[in-house]
Formats: sequence, C-alpha cells, structure tokens
Amino acid sequence: MPGPEQQLSDAGSAADPVRGRDSADVIVVGAGPAGSTAAYHLARTGLDVLLLEKSAFPREKVCGDGLTPRAVKQLIDLGIDVSEDAGWLHNRGLRLVAGNRTVELDWPQLSAYPPFGVVRRRADFDELLARRAASAGARLVERANVGGPLIDERTGRITGVTARLGEEKQPVSYRAPLVVAADGNSTRLSLAMKRYRRTDRAMGVAYRTYFTTPRHEDRYLEAWLDLRDPRDPGRRLLPGYAWVFGMGDGTANVGLGVLDTAAVAHEVDWRDLLRRWCADLPPEYGYTPESVTEPVRGSALPMGLNRRPHYADGLLLVGDAGGTVSPATGEGIAYAMESGRYAAETIVQALARRTDRGRDLALRAYPQALRAAYDGYFALGRLAADVLGRPKLIGAAGAVGLGHPALLKGLFRLMVNLTEPNSRDSLDKLLHLLGKVAPSSR
Repeated sequence: MPGPEQQLSDAGSAADPVRGRDSADVIVVGAGPAGSTAAYHLARTGLDVLLLEKSAFPREKVCGDGLTPRAVKQLIDLGIDVSEDAGWLHNRGLRLVAGNRTVELDWPQLSAYPPFGVVRRRADFDELLARRAASAGARLVERANVGGPLIDERTGRITGVTARLGEEKQPVSYRAPLVVAADGNSTRLSLAMKRYRRTDRAMGVAYRTYFTTPRHEDRYLEAWLDLRDPRDPGRRLLPGYAWVFGMGDGTANVGLGVLDTAAVAHEVDWRDLLRRWCADLPPEYGYTPESVTEPVRGSALPMGLNRRPHYADGLLLVGDAGGTVSPATGEGIAYAMESGRYAAETIVQALARRTDRGRDLALRAYPQALRAAYDGYFALGRLAADVLGRPKLIGAAGAVGLGHPALLKGLFRLMVNLTEPNSRDSLDKLLHLLGKVAPSSR
C-alpha cells in the first residue's frame, strides 16, 4: 500500500512553519484527525493557522484503522483521493459474528454519505491529513510539545501556548486570539484551563495488534460480539467486542474495544485477553504468535462529549479532547473530523465579527452545533453502553438481533449513525425520531 507521499505530489512541502512569526489568527494543538481537519478548513479561508504537533510524522496511534462512510465523506470534503489506486482498501460493510451466527450488513445507499468504508493505517492516515492542512496554508510545526496555555490574567482568556520545540526542547511561545485543543484524551491544555472529564460519561479502552494473514483483503469489517474471558470457568460475556480488519497490505488489524466503567472490566488483563482470543480464532486465519508484526498496544476512548464546556475563554475542544468518541460503537475518527470542521466553521464566522462581544457570541454556536449533531445519537449510545455493562443483556440482545434481519438492519443503521436527512423512508423517520426523543446529553 503506498504511503501518503504518493498522494501529495501536487501539494508540495509545507511552508517554513515559523516564517519569523510567533503569532497567528488561530493555533491548533494536535495534528490528529480533528486538529488537521480544523486547520485545513480554517486555512483554506485565508486565516493564518499554526498547527502544532508534538511528534514527528510518521507516528503511530492505537486505532482499528477502519473508517465508516461518515469518515469517508469528511475525507472527500478535504479533497483527498480515496480511491484504491491511492492506497485505500474499500469495504462493503460490517460482518457481525456472535456464537454460530454470522451476518453481513452492507453500508446503506444514501445521498448524504458514500456507500463504502475504507481502511488505512493511522501512521499514513494522520500524516496525510496533516500534510493536506499544510497544503491549504496551515503552518505545520512538528515536534512542538505544548506544555500549557498563555492566559490573560485580567480576563482569564487563553492568548496562546507555551511549547518546547525539537530535539533540543527549545522553549517557545505562540500567540493567537483563539486556540483549538486537539491534543487527545490526555489534553493537558484542557486540564490547564480547568476543563475536566465528566465521570458520569462512559470511557472505553481499545487494544490492537497486527498479523500477517491471507485474509488481508477482506471486504467487510468484522466484529465479534460475544467477547468472553477465557480464564473464567463460566466463560462470561465481557462489555465490548473484538474486531478483525483486513489492511490490504498482507496484514490485518486485530483488536478489542471494551468499556472500562463496568465492574468486570477492571478484573481483566486486556492484552492477555486479546492474545488468548486470537489463539481461539479459526486456524485458517493464521493469527498465530509467529504472524504478529507489532506488539499489543492500548489507548483510552473518551466518549459521549465527556469534557465540557466545548468553548469558553478563547479555547475550543475537538476530537478526543472533547470526548467525541461514539458510546455506541467506539468510532472516533468520523466524529473527530466532524467536530474539527464544526469548530473551524464557527471560528471563521466569529473572526468576521467586529467586536469582542460579537465574536464571543458567535463562538458559542460551536457547542450548540455539537449538541444538535450528537445529543440524541450519543444518548442512545449511552443506553447501549449500559447494556454492554450487563453481560446477561448482551447475550440476549445478540441472540435476538442476529435472528431477525429486519430488526438487525435498523439497529445497524442506528448504531453506525447513517441515516438519510429529510427522508420519507419509514426506517429513516424512525431513526430520526429515536434520536430526538433520546435523553439529552447535558
């Protein structure tokens, strides 16, 4: 599979990131999917955007590497070539496995989203998005490890950030009237601005590794719903699922996503569980210790808009920093990119206002946009997370769902949040209604 440089032949290299200036219209901290998307949409309007990334590309992130049609739409909106010739493996939908049942569900045909998902390694993916932001005019600075905010003591507003630059860790300061925190779940910037995680929101964890396998070109993302603890005599169901995503390059990404809020989750060694689970897969899959290409790595999944407020005092939270991972599925990239775009569009409107009061009023539209987009869906996801925390309900739901194709189709569309806006279709109407009547995420 070709690397991102093969898609960047017309983009050129990023401009000198500093250009003798330590200020910008907007600073974006973190060049993951949320930060790079925000930086691209800001820069293409002509704003001076400083995109700070603590690592150097390429760099690895723990992820399933599978992208749904929601994420593909965002990639297309960035002007990225998502063809297979450009290094993306397309997939048709999701294969669900539970017990002895297997069901394949194709992505729906909708006007709002493309009818396919894609797979790509995060090391390639994140660099591709960062370079795309740079090609739009964002000043990308790698190895800029942001330590904390610069704060106006009179107003309490953020006015920039401090960082240590390069291998020498040279102390630097950058200033801007607005800062976007896209620095992930740890989000030191948010914590320094007293934005704390809500403990009443679900948190998940994900662990994954890679295997060489003959199944590397599978056209379905595969999810195993009956995740069990092999060391438990009763083989109890666990609050999560396992996945197998073919990468198209001779390997597969194999992992598991679980809720770490459930009491049972704290009793399990998830890395060991993943190894044991892989050992129980069919022999023809080839997931043996000799086929492992990378060690098992894990990461936290901040869910359900679990850090508030998403805008205050000049700081906007996007992606994992704002807890935009879906509680229903653990999908994070699509919502990270969408939140980055919402933030960028809000900032563009705000900076066109003539007064401080007008700009601040416009910026309040960002958390409103997040609530309008995700309140109902994330509330339903939290209900699903509650079911996952009760193993007996998992087994009952899985047995009922996989035995009723019509019901399963509706649940699939609901969980992956793929509906047709303003549709007259009865299923779409029902899904929109469920989203509206679901409890608020406030």
